[in-house]
Amino acid sequence: MKEGYKVEMDLGYINEYSRKLDQAWNAFHAGYISHQSICKGMNVWKPVTLPVQDEYRFIKKNFSSFWSFYVLCFRLITFHSPFAEVTGFWRARKVARIDHSKNQFQHHGYKTFESPLIKSNPLVSIIIPTLNRYPYLEDVLRDISTQTYKNFEVTVVDQSEPYQESFYQGWNFSLHYWYQEEKALWRARNSAIQTAKGKYILLYDDDSLVEPDWIEQHLKTLDYFNADLSSGVSISTMGAKVPAHYAYFRWSDQLDTGNVLIKREVFEQIGLFDRQFEKQRMGDGEYGLRAYLAGFRNISNPFAKRIHLKIESGGLRQMGSWDGFRPKSLFSPRPVPSVLYFYRRYFGVKASLLVILTSVLPSIVPYRLKHNQVLSLLTFMLIPILLPMIVIQVLRSWHASSRKIKQGAIISNLNSL
Repeated sequence: MKEGYKVEMDLGYINEYSRKLDQAWNAFHAGYISHQSICKGMNVWKPVTLPVQDEYRFIKKNFSSFWSFYVLCFRLITFHSPFAEVTGFWRARKVARIDHSKNQFQHHGYKTFESPLIKSNPLVSIIIPTLNRYPYLEDVLRDISTQTYKNFEVTVVDQSEPYQESFYQGWNFSLHYWYQEEKALWRARNSAIQTAKGKYILLYDDDSLVEPDWIEQHLKTLDYFNADLSSGVSISTMGAKVPAHYAYFRWSDQLDTGNVLIKREVFEQIGLFDRQFEKQRMGDGEYGLRAYLAGFRNISNPFAKRIHLKIESGGLRQMGSWDGFRPKSLFSPRPVPSVLYFYRRYFGVKASLLVILTSVLPSIVPYRLKHNQVLSLLTFMLIPILLPMIVIQVLRSWHASSRKIKQGAIISNLNSL
């Protein structure tokens, strides 16, 4: 590897292939970024049979101890060998969780890198859907007006009631806007991308704040890493530190459409956002996976950060839920049907059932309490009482996702709307 960076092989694994997988995982999460092209259509989730002890060692190294115990319980009740499972669990009991951020790869050349791309001054199209957030949108546009990079246009697709056209008067940059009657996030983004003139599309939210070098840092990252997508970091508290695992460059494991710069050619090759996710969740995650499978490079960018205010009124939360596994009401499908549509479409039925088993029960803890261990434990004690309702919620979600799968993806080409 470059610049003297080395990832040690963990000899605690029994299987040689386990050691190599662990070594690659560590390099990935520590921020090593190869300049080789990604293989298109990589089937990274192809199952591989490894020693049980190695599996528990990997879980303990990379996740909380809770998940090791959760996996043990799950595998015991699904008729795996009790001796092998308990033995593997026990032998991994002293394995400590590692912090990849403490062994991060240093991209020393980035700070002094003078970007030819920035010097070429390409047009950047910033796209903002908005819904009933004029006071916050004013701060958004004010931040954009102070950017150090000046060659940009802004398109706002406004779905607010009442619509205030006068709000868009007097801004000192190229600002396009229109009213969209249907409250539809992905339709708004797709239609704005269609009208965009820039070679680079910068997707942004209407409840965020950024530094003056925000656009510049996105462009510089694309250029330095020869990447196609620059996924910025989101933090929810003014002045807060960027979370440790997002504080350095690495391959991005997400696509946040509230803060991402994408080359126009990505949309030209794989199409726009799938409208099966309208008013639901994981539309951005689906697009990120689709871009990855097409061979595009997505870099997690710690310098293109935003403050995400997460306003409780307006926006997607007015149309949908707080996250993919926590519906707005007790009688709504759990998870949100688009989540199962996503997993079933890309990973198949078996993996989707595993997602349900590992994610649905933890989701009964309310969103605002999910980091409170005491209240989470108390909530889990209610599982026997809530289980019949949860089963009904899951069945409703599965049925709704089946309709989506039968209908198929609703993905338009860039110039076909």
